[in-house]
Amino acid sequence: MQKVELKIRALSYSNKQSGAYALILSEKNGSRDIPVIIGQHEAQAIAIALEKTVNPPRPLTHDLFKNFAQSFHIKLHEVVIHDIRDGVFFASLICTQNAKELSIDSRPSDAVALAIRFDCPIYTTEEVLNKAGLNEQDEGAPELIEEEESMEANKPQSHNTLEDATMDELNDMMRKAVQSENYELAARVRDEIEKRAR
Repeated sequence: MQKVELKIRALSYSNKQSGAYALILSEKNGSRDIPVIIGQHEAQAIAIALEKTVNPPRPLTHDLFKNFAQSFHIKLHEVVIHDIRDGVFFASLICTQNAKELSIDSRPSDAVALAIRFDCPIYTTEEVLNKAGLNEQDEGAPELIEEEESMEANKPQSHNTLEDATMDELNDMMRKAVQSENYELAARVRDEIEKRAR
């Protein structure tokens, strides 16, 4: 199996599917992208790990998994998105415990969220890239592929209230969002604050 290293190029709200997000993974040394539709909670987990600006008061699920793994001396070395069947991606976590290698099935979104936290590489295969990869020169919007056949996702709140809020109100909203563990709102508030700081 020839592995190809990927990087996270973008994470954005999907215009094609209400309540869903698009995770765009790109070849590290190439021009092909893999677009994956993921749910709201998985998108939050990835965004929080990428930004490192929101500190949850309690461990999120992926942080808990990392703490659990480290307590039992399990190291995550890499994640591999190894297959796509009927429009659904399949991934594996490649781990070691006491020099024994383990491969654990995972959804790509969970695998990516953990890869960021463990600071390990993300790979796919040439076969998956040939089936699902898009080149930058491909015309039109990418056909986003679902991570799962059915997803639970809630439609995000309107951005209008954020755009109308003062900086003091935004900072207060950020504090309350983190305290109530509403990380989707916290990420949107953070984006609005950063937009105004430019």
